[in-house]
Amino acid sequence: MAKLRTRKHKVVLSRSAGGDAGITVLLVILGVFMFLPMVYAVSQSLKPLDELWMYPPRFFAKNPTWTNFRDLFMLMNTSWVPFSRYIFNTILISVGGTFGHLFLASLCAYALAKIKFPGGQVMFKTVQTSLMFHSTITAVCSFMIMSAFHMIDTLWAVIVPAWASTLGLYLMKQFMDTNVHDTVLESARLDGAREIHIWWTIAMPMVKPAWLTLIIYSFQGLWNSGSSIYIYSEQWKSFNYAIGQITAGGIRRAGASAAAMVLMMAVPIIVFVVSQSNIIETMGSSGMKD
Repeated sequence: MAKLRTRKHKVVLSRSAGGDAGITVLLVILGVFMFLPMVYAVSQSLKPLDELWMYPPRFFAKNPTWTNFRDLFMLMNTSWVPFSRYIFNTILISVGGTFGHLFLASLCAYALAKIKFPGGQVMFKTVQTSLMFHSTITAVCSFMIMSAFHMIDTLWAVIVPAWASTLGLYLMKQFMDTNVHDTVLESARLDGAREIHIWWTIAMPMVKPAWLTLIIYSFQGLWNSGSSIYIYSEQWKSFNYAIGQITAGGIRRAGASAAAMVLMMAVPIIVFVVSQSNIIETMGSSGMKD
């Protein structure tokens, strides 16, 4: 039999300049498409009232004006509760709930992922099961628990449930399983480091992408939370609730409503823009192997 001649060669995969250009164009188109809703919201907030109801509607304002923002701030000043109180409540809820959730979720995730103890797997299965239940289903149980601890009609009724969210615990645990190596932790234990020190100085830097992402999603959810069924007093209401009450005056307040929408989405966007570079950087470095 004649032997087939084969040539050994190394296959190198690379994209051509045309491929790079095509991918760039596609990403630009997708980026513009995703950016359009924010541009439209800003454009709506700058339209006078007659342009808001113009038919056919215009995407951009023909005669942009700041009247909607001025009307919104005038309506804010007519509230019998100082509007700064609503803003303070929202900031306290968002910051306190976010960092409390991050602290408890990361600490519990470290224990479940890197410390072997009886019942650990059962506890994690319970966490996974809890993800199937919506907060509406557990509302009655939550009300009974918070009533027993005298948290009804206080900010704790919103902050404490945010601490107990199991989604952050699940994400942090899965990320620690993958990115925190047992050999590094064992070396620290042999050097005499305590578990709390290992968690803070070794494990947390290794899962930086996870907790930065958790901060963004948790803060965004708490910032956009409206009125809570556990809070009745006006002085404990959130900024989102106050904006909703102000702009619920019908067609005449459509401009103020558009301006309020821009203010509500501005803060989460700023938090995301500030944090996204760190997330991308740490995501890239987390895929590197020693």
